[in-house]
Formats: sequence, structure tokens, C-alpha cells
Amino acid sequence: MIVRRMPWPSLAALLTWAVPVQVFAAGDVGPGQLADFTTSGYGVVALAVFIVAYGCVIAEEFTHLRKSKALLVAAGVIWMLVGLACLRADVPGVDLLFRHELEGYSELLLFLFAAMTYVNTLQERNIFGALRDWLIARGFSLRALFWITGGLAFFISPVLDNLTTALVMGAVVLAVGAGHPGFVMLACANIVVAANAGGAYSPFGDITTLMVWQAGVVRFEEFFRLFLPAAVNWLVPAIAMTFAVPRVAPLASGLRSAVKPGGFVVLELFAVTIAMTVAGHNFLHLPPALGMMTGLGLLSLFGYVIRRRELRLTGAGEIVPPAAPAGFKPATRPFDIFISMKRVEWDTLMFFYGVVLSVGGLGALGYLHLLAAATYTDLGPLVANVLVGVASAVVDNIPIMFAVLSMDPVMSHGHWLLVTFTAGVGGSLLSIGSAAGVALMGQARGVYTFFGHLRWSWAIALGYVLGIWTHLAVNAALF
Repeated sequence: MIVRRMPWPSLAALLTWAVPVQVFAAGDVGPGQLADFTTSGYGVVALAVFIVAYGCVIAEEFTHLRKSKALLVAAGVIWMLVGLACLRADVPGVDLLFRHELEGYSELLLFLFAAMTYVNTLQERNIFGALRDWLIARGFSLRALFWITGGLAFFISPVLDNLTTALVMGAVVLAVGAGHPGFVMLACANIVVAANAGGAYSPFGDITTLMVWQAGVVRFEEFFRLFLPAAVNWLVPAIAMTFAVPRVAPLASGLRSAVKPGGFVVLELFAVTIAMTVAGHNFLHLPPALGMMTGLGLLSLFGYVIRRRELRLTGAGEIVPPAAPAGFKPATRPFDIFISMKRVEWDTLMFFYGVVLSVGGLGALGYLHLLAAATYTDLGPLVANVLVGVASAVVDNIPIMFAVLSMDPVMSHGHWLLVTFTAGVGGSLLSIGSAAGVALMGQARGVYTFFGHLRWSWAIALGYVLGIWTHLAVNAALF
């Protein structure tokens, strides 16, 4: 018997057979939406691809697959599906919409690249190490260090970002809390809440606040309206946890670290860069990325001065790098700005690419318009914005905030500040809900744990609710 093998249909043909494409009139689609493809095979497959890819992100701790890899593939597949859907339905404009999404990501990439290079240079010049050792040498009690590290996290994260701040303060806690695991657990939870709360009242404190600022939804000075709600969000759980912190003093340490030459100048250049970025955006209406990249140029020029000095000292015999085996780089080398650039967290930057382009592709297919109708229209902005914060404890707040910005729901300025606040602090409800929490779980592995943080989630949730209430009260005129 001869079996005749039928030719395999193409993927596009399978999608064509699945569910027909619905194309709405121009007035029926939302911003960033080409047509309503949500009930088509193209839309269904694109949504499934995103869910699978984001599942890989959530499982990163167990699979050890970098979070960017799956989303990079997903972004490409989703936009190919968008292109196929538009080709079949004869809908124009897919190339222009993709370029628009790519432009938004490019600004974010350049901003973060400059900021991360500055942070890496500050770390290389030992600014953070000197701060850590200075605190350890002061002889504070564990309860005092609980409040000092939390307070520093709250006030430093608006400048450095919540992740870097959490890691610096976490190093302090681990150094002084040796032999006191209960203190380390409480102090790490306090740092996570404080860093996330501090990052919520500054465009430099978190990626979500940066996205809101770059989108022009909230002006720079308006972020400080969230200072009091953020302070309440941190202080309520901190007060609850402080009674469990022992009053004993930590073991004395003889550690002394000095800031490398030029370290304080780098810190000053960072401050100048931030001021230049804010002024350029507020008064000249230029993208923040321009100011940050100009500041990166200033850092590169000063890096040349540092390098020439260290090369001169090396030649004079004051700095003698240890001999390295053939084929290996020496352990000690003169300063090089490109090493600071190389150490930028590229996995994070590529993750943002995957998120921005994937969510933008789903928006082009009509899913964000559908989600906006189901949340902001049916539930109202207050409930929807509160739920955004709760959701960010489970799902990364970056795609959530980007989805909200892409949906562009009609709501008052007070509600835009509210969603900025909830998306920033909601991740503190769980240890896995923010980059700061995940980083400290790795840094204090086995001591600061998911269930240890969960025991205090009731206090953190109380701070979350009271922070929202504070915002509704003090900023009532904006609603």
C-alpha cells in the first residue's frame, strides 16, 4: 500500500485557519493598536509566546536561564506575528509602530547604560566599600544599624536606584550581623522596603519611575509629592519590625577602606550629570538620555586623567601590578572607563528590550486596549492602580508599568502619581517581588528567605495601604 504524504501547511496558513482576523475602523482602536487581532490565531499565539517566555523569567531562580534570553526570542516572534497579521488584513503602519517602540527603548537603554557605568565606577573607586567600613567602625548597636541602614536605603535609592542601594546596605548588614541571623533577616527585609519606597519618589530610583518621567506623564518635581506616602510605606513596617531586633552591639571590626583617588570627583560628576539631565528635560525639553550620555562623556574624560596618573605612578614604581601568567590579564590594572562599561548589567538591559518590545507587540495586536477596558474602565482607576501594586509583588513591575503607559488610560494626575507609587512599592509585599529583594536573597542566601520575609508581609501590607491613604489625603487636590 502506498501512503501519499500530504504537504505540511505553513505556520501562517495554520494561523489563518484558526480564527478569522477582525479589523476595526480607525476610531475603534486604542493608542498603539493597529487593529483588533485579539481573537485571531496570530493574537492567540503571540499571547501564548509571551506567557511561556515570562514563565521562564519567573523560573530563573530554579532553571538558571538568564531572564533576558527567552524574552529576546519572544519579542522577535511576537512582532513577526504582528507583521503576518497586518499583511493578511492589509493593515499599514506596522513598521512605523515598531520603530516608535524601538525609539522608546533606545532612550531607556542609553539612560541606564550611563547610570550603570557611573555606579560601576563609584564601586571601582571604593566609595561604597568606604561607606560600609565607616559604618561598621562606629560601634552602633544592632537596633541602631537597623534604622541607619534602612534610613540610608530610603534616602540613597532615589539617586543610585533601589537595587544598587540594597546591595550596598546588604553588605553592611552581613558584615556587622555575623552570628545574629535574626538581625540579618529583619534588616534585609527593612532595606528592601526602604529602598523600594525611596525609589518611588524619584525618577532615578526605579525603572518604573524613570519610564513615567521619560514618557512625560509626571514632571521631575512632582515625584516629590510621593515623599510622605513613601515614608509612611517604609516607617510602618520598620516600626513593627524594630521590636524584634536585639539591642546587643555587633562584634568590633578592624576593617578600614579608603576611597581611591578621584572617587569623590566621580561622585560630584554624577551629581552634575543628574542636574544637567533634569534641567535639559524640564527647561529645554530634551530627552533625559542626552543629559546622561553627556555626563558619561565627562566621566570618560576624567577617567583619562585617572588612568594617566596611575600609569605615571606605575612607571615610577609606586604601583607594581602582580605578574600574571602568559595569556592572563593582571589582577591590578590602571583605571579604564571601558571596563566600567563592560561590567554594566547587560542581562537587565536586554531584559528591558524583550519586555518593551513584547508588550508593544501585544499592544499592536489589541491586548492592551482589551486590558484597559477590563481594568481602568470597569473597575475604575483607584481599584486598578491599587491592583497594579499587588500584581507587581508577583510579576515584575516593569512590564506592568509599561503596559499601563501603553494603555494610556484617561485618569487624573493624582491617579498617575498613585500608579507610580503602587508599582514602585508593591514589590515589597514579597521578597521575590522586586529586584532589591531577589538580590538580597542571593547575597544573604539561607538567612534572608522568602518565608522569613513573608512573616512580616502583614506589616508591609499595612504600610502599603496607609501609604496609599496618605497619598489620597495629602494630594487630594490632584484627583
